[in-house]
Amino acid sequence: MPLQLDVCVSQHIGDRHEQQDRVALLPHPRLRGVVLAVVADGMGGHEGGALAAEQVIHTARQCLEGYSPSEDTPEELLRMIFDEAHTLIRAGRFINEKDPHSTGVVLLLEPTRATWAHCGDSRLYWFRNGQLQQRTDDHSYVGQLVRDGKISEEEASFHPNRNVLLTALGGRETPLVDIGHNDALAAGDAFLVCSDGLWGYFADAELGGLVATQSAREAAEEMMRRARSRGRGEGDNLSLALVRLNEIPVAKPGLASVRRPVGSTPVTSG
Repeated sequence: MPLQLDVCVSQHIGDRHEQQDRVALLPHPRLRGVVLAVVADGMGGHEGGALAAEQVIHTARQCLEGYSPSEDTPEELLRMIFDEAHTLIRAGRFINEKDPHSTGVVLLLEPTRATWAHCGDSRLYWFRNGQLQQRTDDHSYVGQLVRDGKISEEEASFHPNRNVLLTALGGRETPLVDIGHNDALAAGDAFLVCSDGLWGYFADAELGGLVATQSAREAAEEMMRRARSRGRGEGDNLSLALVRLNEIPVAKPGLASVRRPVGSTPVTSG
């Protein structure tokens, strides 16, 4: 089934003095239909967090350039990105005399599959026709409390330690990286990668409704608008990359072919 990518990347500084998030949508330089979406949420004081998040994006771009599906697996690529970013951020502690850390969430889209990895509390959501199929588990203190059944998702939203992470890139310990995948992409699939400054204001079902009923750009703009409103002057940095997979209508014989919307990227599945 021929599919078409509808994509949008969006950011807002929120009510902070500095933007320490970084987000990027990176097409493979040689392989058609191979795209990497990355969100990194930096921490570490003035400029330190921004440097760490920037390192995640830079490392992802470099690793993608060397990626060859005939020689490498998607999992190997994603682990390489996180391992190298962690090492380089750690090295930056001595060079810049700062204490930089960063979360990271990376989505690799290929013509027939999607593979993702994350470290920290930046998230990936996979929706199909608006229904949540999978969501990454936060590597955070409250995330662990929810998994242990000690508090609910709603209680986690207001917990005083909700920003305490169990792992991050650039820390003293080897970072925890979880990997997920979808090996059968289909029309109606949508992937949202975002920082906690965005997802903290939404229930899963609300996000699913937005990505199912609007274009990627419209949905991203509405997410930003609602998050900013709900932040009430105390909002964190906001970052997201949204990818929707739409079926390409097949032109009937004798009719002009369907024109592809500007900014979309065709891929083929199946």
